[in-house]
Amino acid sequence: MFLASVVGNVVATIKDPQLAGKKILVVQPVDSEGRHLGAKLLALDSVGAGAGETVYCCRGREASFPWWPDEVPTDTTIVGIVDRVDKEQV
Repeated sequence: MFLASVVGNVVATIKDPQLAGKKILVVQPVDSEGRHLGAKLLALDSVGAGAGETVYCCRGREASFPWWPDEVPTDTTIVGIVDRVDKEQV
């Protein structure tokens, strides 16, 4: 799992039938301080996230689990909206 910031959305009128009705968002992976890490990704939204929100995502086979038993073709899914990040102060 990783943290990301929602930075955009994708409109696709023609897509795999298993993606019908599912929102596709552009996410920017971030560290716990909100600094950008790596390239932006496309992610299916399973929780109703919106622009500017910090979310946590999962990748790989587990990314399709929120829609089980349907087999949704995705490699990245938003599985939670982050309220805050608490970390130990050093």
